[in-house]
Amino acid sequence: MSGSDTERRNDWAEKFLAYRGQLLSLARRDLNPVLSRRVTPEDIVQDALSAACSRIDFFENRPDVPVYFKLRTILLQTIATAERKHLQSRKRDAYKELEVADGGDTESPARAGWNRFADTMTGPVTRAARSDRYALLKEALESLSENDRCILEMRHFDGLGNAECAQLLGIEPKAASIRYVRALQRLREKLAEYTEFEP
Repeated sequence: MSGSDTERRNDWAEKFLAYRGQLLSLARRDLNPVLSRRVTPEDIVQDALSAACSRIDFFENRPDVPVYFKLRTILLQTIATAERKHLQSRKRDAYKELEVADGGDTESPARAGWNRFADTMTGPVTRAARSDRYALLKEALESLSENDRCILEMRHFDGLGNAECAQLLGIEPKAASIRYVRALQRLREKLAEYTEFEP
């Protein structure tokens, strides 16, 4: 690796560290409780930041996409990879290591977040079918533009406030608020196409 490449990577590494706190909160929330007995949120963030440093082109391409959103994508990919490695391995059943809580509910916090958001967006008929609601919301979100999806996920899944979103997106709080309201309206319109939901 040339000196210029090393400097380039170091510059980006410093930028990435500024988002460590947000990434750690996200990892703590999204990490499957079964997996967390083997891998800590700190491990996930470290692996994600390491992966980010090896994918500098990913960050330099599409400069219109916020750095945080790209890091968030890598973090979620890192969690998915860890789940495949530890939870789908036949060498040792990680689920047997879980101390089952009352009710034995092992739904991941990430899935619970999707379902809570779906509860606010869909009507009582759809609410009766949890998995259908989850799939419906995911399909509707994926049909939105990247900007719309970004602000909605940051607000509802990452638990960030309007001011935090504005800072991460590099825009004014008022602009972030307007973007959020418009994205929410577009999502409602998409849901109205797929379900009995009425805005």
